[in-house]
Amino acid sequence: MEKEIYLDNASTTQATPEVCRAVHEALAVTYGNPSSPHTLGLAAEETVRDARRALAAYLGVPERGVIFTSGGTESVNMAVFGVAKARQRQGKHIIISAIEHAAVLAPCKALEESGWRITQIGVDRHGRVSPEDVAEAVCEDTVLVSIMAVNNEVGSVQPISDIADAVRSRNPKCAIHTDAVQALGKIDMRPIVRSVDLLSLSAHKIHGPKGCGALWIREGVRLEPILFGGGQEGGLRSGTENVPGIAGFAAAVKQLMASGEEGIKRMARLRSQLVESVTKVLPEAIINGPLSEEAAPHICNVSIPGIQAEVLVRALAQEGVYASTGAACSSRRNDTRVLKAMGVAEAIRSASVRFSLSPLTTPEEIEIAVSKLHRVVHLLHPRR
Repeated sequence: MEKEIYLDNASTTQATPEVCRAVHEALAVTYGNPSSPHTLGLAAEETVRDARRALAAYLGVPERGVIFTSGGTESVNMAVFGVAKARQRQGKHIIISAIEHAAVLAPCKALEESGWRITQIGVDRHGRVSPEDVAEAVCEDTVLVSIMAVNNEVGSVQPISDIADAVRSRNPKCAIHTDAVQALGKIDMRPIVRSVDLLSLSAHKIHGPKGCGALWIREGVRLEPILFGGGQEGGLRSGTENVPGIAGFAAAVKQLMASGEEGIKRMARLRSQLVESVTKVLPEAIINGPLSEEAAPHICNVSIPGIQAEVLVRALAQEGVYASTGAACSSRRNDTRVLKAMGVAEAIRSASVRFSLSPLTTPEEIEIAVSKLHRVVHLLHPRR
């Protein structure tokens, strides 16, 4: 059987052997409850502490601001609801972009239904948010601005530092959050961390385990918890810590630290190879989103006019090439909200397929995938 080629890494990534070993050790060896005072509990607590140190070191932040969660969605919800609950006497206005992940949109919708005012900022044809547009929407009662660092469908990288500066020039008290789930390990995080007050992350986008994430909170930013119980994670996230997931997250972060910028550069080269190869064999192909030099290195959104995305994705899967029609949480219903916000025509939106890479992807896999894409397109549309 031919090797399967996995190009859906923006949905999830394959855990590396190092991550699997760390998870197994936490399950089978250091399996105690981190809150227990005995030897096994203390060993589990040290595993969590080591992971907090690793993630804090990678981000360049104090350890005490790192809170472990069940994943990116919980981290985002904790930021949005936590700030809203803590600052509702200051104001009830939140600003987001029109292309945020559902993890941001859904809690904001819930707040809107309870009396909050939510402003959505549009994007340009490359999927980028204008700092000036965000600043213009900031009011005295704005308590939170949440703009994602990297869009999960088209790979647009937002000017988070410029947005933060623009917001603070209008309202210095406003908290700034970024969903950095697609940014971790893909772009330089340092300027983002210096600019925001809250940062949401997920382990399974960087070859870590599913069911584990983190929220970094700048010192002095107050949140109200959304989970109550035993008071773990500084009282902000009650519940016994997912030690195996946290151990795996730490292992994945340490691999990022060891690889430095090489993994990012490798993905950028692969993306360029993918764009060049696709447009060469399929001149009719349309690359949706930002220009190559402005795009995140791991996401390439392609439309083949005349072929529905779901049909193409299924046909590619039969050839052993795995891609998606957009965000994993909405791909089965082909939600093209992001492309619509970018002004992309419906016929192009409905034909859009997302290919997403990882440092484990190889140039040979890209060429094989493009060859199979070319074959499938001509089978589905013989006149081409």
